[in-house]
Amino acid sequence: MLICSIYRSARKDEMYLYVDKRDGLKPVPEALMERFGKAVHVMDMPMTPGRTLARVDAAKVLEAIRDKGFFLQMPPPKEDYLLDLYRERPETGVR
Repeated sequence: MLICSIYRSARKDEMYLYVDKRDGLKPVPEALMERFGKAVHVMDMPMTPGRTLARVDAAKVLEAIRDKGFFLQMPPPKEDYLLDLYRERPETGVR
């Protein structure tokens, strides 16, 4: 078991960093932190391989923290139909 700290990006919706609470954000490369933006602490939680998480596999989170010192959860991909809302409609010329 690992006590994991979770941070959300103030710059990018639905982007999160998972780190070992004892190490904090120290293992995260500076270049990644620049792209991530301000890290806003969300919560601390015990992490075990069998834990159920909404979008990621807890075992993968633990493996990444063990190997790299952090796990980066990217935002989910946008659905194609949502992207269509922002494309120009040729028949009307409206965006």
